[in-house]
Amino acid sequence: MTEIRIRKKDPGSIAALEQQGMHPLLAELFAARGIKAQQAEQVVSGGLTKLLPPADMKGIDDAAMILADALETGSRIIVVGDYDCDGATATAVAVRGMRMLLQALGATVEQAAWHIDFIVPDRFVHGYGLSPAIVELAAEKEPDLLVTVDNGISSVSGVAHANDMGIGVLVTDHHLPGDELPDALAIVNPNQPGCEFASKSIAGVGVMFYVLMAVRAELRERGAFDAKSQPRLDGLLDLVALGTVADVVKLDDNNRILVAEGLKRMRAGQFQPGIAALFDVAGRAARQATTMDLGFAVGPRLNAAGRLADMALGIKTLLCDDPGQALEMARTLDQMNRERQKIETGMKESALSELDNFDPQDASTLVVNRPDWHQGVVGLLASRLKDRYYRPTIAFAPGGEGEWKGSGRSIPGIHLRDVLDLVVKRLPEGAVPKFGGHAMAAGLTVRADALEDFKRMFEAVVREQADDSLFARYLETDGSLPTGYCNAGVADLLASEVWGQGFPPPVFVDEFEVLGQRVLKEAHSKLQLRRDGQNFVALRWNSTEPLPARVRAAYRLERDTFTGGAAIQLIVEQVG
Repeated sequence: MTEIRIRKKDPGSIAALEQQGMHPLLAELFAARGIKAQQAEQVVSGGLTKLLPPADMKGIDDAAMILADALETGSRIIVVGDYDCDGATATAVAVRGMRMLLQALGATVEQAAWHIDFIVPDRFVHGYGLSPAIVELAAEKEPDLLVTVDNGISSVSGVAHANDMGIGVLVTDHHLPGDELPDALAIVNPNQPGCEFASKSIAGVGVMFYVLMAVRAELRERGAFDAKSQPRLDGLLDLVALGTVADVVKLDDNNRILVAEGLKRMRAGQFQPGIAALFDVAGRAARQATTMDLGFAVGPRLNAAGRLADMALGIKTLLCDDPGQALEMARTLDQMNRERQKIETGMKESALSELDNFDPQDASTLVVNRPDWHQGVVGLLASRLKDRYYRPTIAFAPGGEGEWKGSGRSIPGIHLRDVLDLVVKRLPEGAVPKFGGHAMAAGLTVRADALEDFKRMFEAVVREQADDSLFARYLETDGSLPTGYCNAGVADLLASEVWGQGFPPPVFVDEFEVLGQRVLKEAHSKLQLRRDGQNFVALRWNSTEPLPARVRAAYRLERDTFTGGAAIQLIVEQVG
C-alpha cells in the first residue's frame, strides 16, 4: 500500500515568492519543494547571470589554460565520451564548443573539424570510461590531448597508459571518485576532494559547459576576442538541458537554471538540427518543449544507440548541421528505441515470472540475472523492478568471459554507490573488478563465481544500513487543487516550469465521485470523475482495477493533447 502524503509549505517562502511576481500556485509549489524566502529573487529572476561562477570548480583554471594553449597551437584534441545521454550531449557540447572557439581563432570549418574530434566506447567491447583499450583506439587518431567527458575520474589505468604513450589527458567528470585519482594534467569534477563548487549534482554535460566558459574567458583575457565578438556558448544550452534532465541528476538551483535556459531557447526555435529531429520522430513539438519531453521522449531515443549498438550515431546526430541528414539519423535512433522497448518488455516479463514468490517484506534488496538478458537494457529493467518492489535493485546480464555486467537503481535514503563500496571491501579481492555511480544508480562488473556471494553481501550491507521506515512506500503530493485552477492555462503554466529529480512535478490529491470507468487496450483505465460540480476526464495507466463510487485520488493536471483545444485531463497516480 502506498501512503499519500501532503508536502508542508512555509508561508513566509510563499509570500516572498509572490512578492517577486510568481504566480500564487507556483509560489506554493516551489515553497513546498524547499525554496526558501532568501532564494526568491534568484529563483524568479533566474538567468545565466545567476549561475554559480566557474572559478568555484577546482581544477577549472588549469583546464582552461591547457585547452586555450591547445587551441592556439593547433593541437589535435580527441574528446572521449560515454554511451548514455549525458555522455552523448557532453561530447557534442565539447566538440561543438571547442570548434566554435577554434573558428574564432581563425580556423576554417574543415580545420576545426579535423582538430577537434571524438571517440566513444562501445559498451559491449570496451566497457565504461577511458580504459587502456580506448586509449589505444584514440591513439590511432594521433591526438595531442584527450579530454574525457562524463567519465575519467575512475580511469586510473587508462590515464596512466595515455601518459606512457605521451598523450596528455584532461578529465572532466561528475561521478564520485574512488580512493585514487588519475594522474591527469587537470581534473574538473565538483565531487573530487577539495572542490568547493556548491552544485554537486551537476551533470557531466554541465561540467563541460562550465569548462568551455572558462576556456572562453581565458582566450578573452589573451586578447583572442572581446565580449562582443566572442562565440555564443549559450547556443549549446539545448544540449545541456537534454543531458541534465536525461541523467536524472538532482535539479538544484544551478541545474534548474541550465535546464530552464535550454528550454527557453528551444521554445524560441533555437536548437541543434539533431535535437529538432529527435523531437520530430518522437512526435513532440520542440517549440513547446518540457522536461517531460526531454526525459521520456527525446532522451530514450538518444540512449537507444548506446544501449543496443554504438552511441557514435547518437553523437553524430547531435553534431549534424544538415536538417535532412539529422532527421534520417534520428529515424534510425527511433527504430532502435522501438527495438529496445521490445527487448525491455521481454526481459521484464521473464523477470516477473521468476519473482512470483518474491516477497519484498522478506528482503531489503533484489538482485536478478539471466544468461539471455541484454547488457544494454539491464539498467532499465532494474529501474522497473525497483519501482514495482521498492527495494534497491541490481539486474545482471552476461559480460565478458566469466563475468556478469550489472546495473542498479536505489530508493531514497540508500546510497547505492556507497553501499557497493562497502560490499566490494568485504568480498575477496577481484570479486567485483569494477563499479561506480551515484546515490540512486550504479554500474558494476562481478566475477561469475562470486555472484552468489555478492548477492548475500549486498543484502547484508543494505540491511545493516537501512531503517525499516525507508522501505515504506509513499507518494508526496501538493494537497488539493482548487477547481478554479483546473483549466488549460494552469496546465500550460505547470508544463512550462522545470521539474525533475529532487524537484518533482506537481501531484495533487482530492476526493472525486466516479461517474464512469472503461478499460483501454486491456491495460489502462479511462475515468469520468466529478468534483465540486465539475466533470473531468482522467486516465489511470497500467491499472484496470474497478473503483468504488467515491475515491481519494492523487493526480497530475495536463492538457488533453489528443482532444486538442482547451481540454484538460487528469493523470491518476494513486488511489487511496
